[in-house]
Amino acid sequence: MMTEEQVQPQLALERIYVKDMSLEVPGAGVFTKEWNPELDINLSSNAEKLDDDHYQVVLTVSVTAKNAEEAAFIAEVHQAGIFLLKDIPEDQIGQILGAYCPNVLFPYAREVISDIVTRGSFPQLLLAPVNFDQAYAQSQQQVDAEGNA
Repeated sequence: MMTEEQVQPQLALERIYVKDMSLEVPGAGVFTKEWNPELDINLSSNAEKLDDDHYQVVLTVSVTAKNAEEAAFIAEVHQAGIFLLKDIPEDQIGQILGAYCPNVLFPYAREVISDIVTRGSFPQLLLAPVNFDQAYAQSQQQVDAEGNA
């Protein structure tokens, strides 16, 4: 008598890469003023199914710095990863793509942002850690609330 083998779910990061990055410094006048920036940070992510078991997840991090009411720099990175999701229960895929994968990608995106900002001759910028699990849970509550409205 053959017993059916227990299918083991697999989750792995197979590749990580910078899909796109940019740094824009609109005006040199920013370098002549005292540095006291206001930062506006935006994060978003999206997932695209590549084949039955692979997804590309792209975490976009945009940072706009204003100094003395003037745009100092705009830094943006699209940090991508190719993740293997094999035999994962359907009800867990949203959480993995919307929270787990961005959590994995964020430290890399943070490093790229810091690097390009420094190359623009600005002081080092280290973004604070982000709780993507909490952000995902909040977005799901919003979707549920809108669905019931």
